[in-house]
Amino acid sequence: MKQMLLTFVWLTCLLSEIDIAQAQDLSKLLTGSDANESAPAPDQVITVTHLKQNDKKIEKRLQQIFSELDNLKDIKVSVSNGVVILEGEIVSKAAETRAIQFAQQIESVVEVENRLVINQSITKRFPETINKISTFGKQLIAGLPLILMALLIFLVFWKLGGWLSQRRALFRRISVNSFIAELLGKITHFVFILIGIVLVLNLLDSVALLSTILGAAGIFSLAVGFAIRDTVENFIASTLLSIRNPFEINDFVEIEGRQGNVARLTSRATILISPDGNHIRIPNSTVFKATITNFTRNPKRQFQFDVGVGTTHDLSTAQAIALAMLKTVPGILEEPKPLAIIHELGDSHVVMRIFGWVNQTQHDFLKVRSEAIKSVKQAFDESLITMPNPIYDLRMTHNQEPSQEKNQQEVKTAIKTDLQNIDNQTEEVNDMTVDRSVEKQILKENIEDKVENLLDPNTPSE
Repeated sequence: MKQMLLTFVWLTCLLSEIDIAQAQDLSKLLTGSDANESAPAPDQVITVTHLKQNDKKIEKRLQQIFSELDNLKDIKVSVSNGVVILEGEIVSKAAETRAIQFAQQIESVVEVENRLVINQSITKRFPETINKISTFGKQLIAGLPLILMALLIFLVFWKLGGWLSQRRALFRRISVNSFIAELLGKITHFVFILIGIVLVLNLLDSVALLSTILGAAGIFSLAVGFAIRDTVENFIASTLLSIRNPFEINDFVEIEGRQGNVARLTSRATILISPDGNHIRIPNSTVFKATITNFTRNPKRQFQFDVGVGTTHDLSTAQAIALAMLKTVPGILEEPKPLAIIHELGDSHVVMRIFGWVNQTQHDFLKVRSEAIKSVKQAFDESLITMPNPIYDLRMTHNQEPSQEKNQQEVKTAIKTDLQNIDNQTEEVNDMTVDRSVEKQILKENIEDKVENLLDPNTPSE
């Protein structure tokens, strides 16, 4: 029970920031032991014989020491058999600790019995506080030139680091990437500030304070690093991505199954604009570790589509017709050559897979592919090559309602109207130029809206 009570007292004192000495007194009081009684240290040797002259020497020496110190002048010292008894009033706990330490350092002292009382009177403490403030003020005034010099040195290094960090041309010689060049400038500014702090602390003879600050900064940085781990990871990934440059602005890429044109690379995420105009934000840590497919890096891109051919037709003839038509489609390259292969046998037809290459910088990929499918279909129709479909047996179990018949009639009328205007759309259908709508949107966001973008076209591509 006594041990549990002691543990409770110590924990309470630690949580409430009570002085250790007060905690010892309180614990001894609760356990019934005298606060002034303590066992000697294990390595302390007490002699068998003791001379009274030693007690007088110890008492005299302590009185001489205390008389030289203002806060300890009123302490009365008495010594008996090597046990020092300290009595009187003092003004602070620090003075009490100093008095006990002095007594313990005297030769032949066996134990120190503390009977000192801390004076809480304002008439005693107020002059002491005023004296401390006055002393500090005098020291501050005496050291003011040194403080001003230290402040001047710090400001010089601060301004010099800031001036160097703005020299973009200097850092662009080290890295052509503008983001990395800017980052190097910030690091340079930080290094100059750190040098200034070290010089100031050396000038003020406070180098020990630097170790304390660095230690505290290290612990603080570790705690903050754990708290914002994802943010730090994304920032580091953005730096590495800007160096590697796996894609550029307007590149059409696929990242983690998401396709779109690259709009920008920020310090946290990569922004894509999907073909349907939506913004896709992917964290840079995911982008850095993901498999990236860049469809734009190579200007030549291959398309493919499947065509069903009836089993009664000569497949070699069908392949020749398809290849001949592909050569007539605008945008399909002669080298690499188009290709038509027999892919597989279906349930009611043979599947022919057709390949072709497009220069994406000159022609739109989807438009050329669409025109190729249309041309092959038309050539097969003219050559009487059938493309059979699966046959289904449909059974109608009820008659159509009048409203359904009316809707079908309206649809047929609309189709007839569209067929009459087909000549006006021929030019638009045959247009194979590159669709620049997404690029214009990206240009507007990056230039007109002035959003953050870490991608630099001058950086070497990965």
